[in-house]
Amino acid sequence: MRRTERYPVKTGNSLWHIYKTVPFWKVVKNFTVIQMARYTPFLPMKNWMYRTFLRMKVGEKTAFALMVMPDIMFPEKIRVGKNSVIGYNTTILAHEYLITEYRLGVVSIGDHVMIGANTTILPGVHIGDHAVVAAGSVVHKDVEAGTVVGGNPLQIISKDPFPEQ
Repeated sequence: MRRTERYPVKTGNSLWHIYKTVPFWKVVKNFTVIQMARYTPFLPMKNWMYRTFLRMKVGEKTAFALMVMPDIMFPEKIRVGKNSVIGYNTTILAHEYLITEYRLGVVSIGDHVMIGANTTILPGVHIGDHAVVAAGSVVHKDVEAGTVVGGNPLQIISKDPFPEQ
């Protein structure tokens, strides 16, 4: 099971409680910053925007490709190490709204990690250093350091993707 905190709701589905869980103006600000960053071709500026306005922890020389979508409601729960690449159109979620509850969880991506294009990373997962996630994957569980994973459901493809480094 992923590391998430669970918050049950009593009436309706949990999405109807959205502005009890996160302030409306925080979502508006985060949405605006994320939309600008998604199209910004300048990697240092993108990292600065994420660190400054969204309070994400982003390591030096990490590169967020075009159209990456960090969590709009809880971006401060996303941590990315140094010298990692987050591929085109990847979604990083730190929350999930379900019928009877919502869940929040920190997403931790290590150093020197490669995330392929069109990947979805779910809340509460840890991706270890030097891991590789294949394009189009759904990361619903932890990924060990130095492991290549891919698919939906996520499968181990190989260990030690960078031998002798």
